[in-house]
Amino acid sequence: MNADMSETPRGHVLVVDDDLASCEALSDGLEHRGFRVSFRTSLAEAAAFLESAESCDAVLTDLRLRGASGLDVAARARALRPHLPSVVITAFGSIEVALEAIRHGAYDFITKPFEIDAVALTLDRAIQHHRLECELEALRRGERGAAFDFMIGQSPAMRRVFDLVARVADSESTVLVTGESGTGKELVARSLHERSTRRHEPFVAINCAAIPEALLESELFGHVRGAYTDARGDRAGLFVRAGRGTLLLDEIADLPLPMQVKLLRAVQERRVRPVGSDREIDFEARIVAATHKDLEAEVTAGRFRQDLFFRIHVIEIALPPLRARGNDVLALAHAFVERHAARTERPIALTTEAAHALARYEWPGNVRELENTIERAVALCEGGSIRLADLPERIQRPDAASVLDDKDVAGELVPLEEMERRYVLRVMQVVKGNKTLAAQVLGLDRSTLYRKLERWSGPTS
Repeated sequence: MNADMSETPRGHVLVVDDDLASCEALSDGLEHRGFRVSFRTSLAEAAAFLESAESCDAVLTDLRLRGASGLDVAARARALRPHLPSVVITAFGSIEVALEAIRHGAYDFITKPFEIDAVALTLDRAIQHHRLECELEALRRGERGAAFDFMIGQSPAMRRVFDLVARVADSESTVLVTGESGTGKELVARSLHERSTRRHEPFVAINCAAIPEALLESELFGHVRGAYTDARGDRAGLFVRAGRGTLLLDEIADLPLPMQVKLLRAVQERRVRPVGSDREIDFEARIVAATHKDLEAEVTAGRFRQDLFFRIHVIEIALPPLRARGNDVLALAHAFVERHAARTERPIALTTEAAHALARYEWPGNVRELENTIERAVALCEGGSIRLADLPERIQRPDAASVLDDKDVAGELVPLEEMERRYVLRVMQVVKGNKTLAAQVLGLDRSTLYRKLERWSGPTS
């Protein structure tokens, strides 16, 4: 049978074999593993399919065809669709055959007899390669995907962030932006400011962890002349200097407990008392707080006041880590290449090999680490291409395992429920147990995620 089913996550494969029974057997095996399959029994039929408007992610062809060769199929596929990968099946597993297949444009080859799971894994890698090539080509044409103010991203998790920012930008409520270091929390705060009616007023940011405790109160609330030795005149604090704009309190979890008490009163009363003054001053700025720490855990540990937590936790925007954002990595990398290449006044592009390495790396330092990596690669690369060797060693050969490791899939076929359990728990691990963020990444509502986690909370979890 010819399987022209609807698109599935593992991709659409064109099988080419002059033996109809072989086509049907391969189709049946691959469809049961989540692929969409179409098949053709000759080079001419395969070429007609490739010349049509039908989409396809990979070609799987037998080496020996009546009146033709699988190498001809690979060459025709490469000519008609330059980024489409071909996998050649052969009974002759020699180096010569492999080299000949690759010379004709094949992505890989499989020797007979083979296990259908091994074929599926090879096709998975080929399809990933195909999609990465298409993504890079789109980026080179300037189709960068969704850009939202200062941020770039088209992953479902980032689309939800963009939607939430757009909906609450004009609210007067305090916003808490959470996420790992380097995920872009200040960019979210700036976007909230620029999309609000306050955009023509100041945007003021302070890193609460970077100011010595002795100076922090004066920096935030201001001081009057004579408040301390060097206070030769009155000075307004950031709450007042922000005017009717936005004040970002970055790394708010690092505020000393005594300052938390004073901040709580300021946020509640919408007024501050400068150091050394006996009168209070009203302020009008909107407060946005940000932290890379789990504030609820900090409250439990006694390091952050619960009443202050409730005061600033009116609206939370949780930023996903870069490793949970899929191909946003490539869109960001391309943007950073353009930015840093412009300074060198020479065109520079990512090679597919380098892009593969960037896509599979887990990015513990998130977007900040990615930009630093690209800046380094632009400085080191020769000619107009960033190659694998231009990337740091940790990215060239990452130690981190993928979410679903090839050897696990090949060595153990498990029910869909078990595969879902493993993936959900892996996402929970990646986001460090943040259920709100995990639900966003998985595309689930919180109650559904809670029910699943409760069901899996027995000995197997």
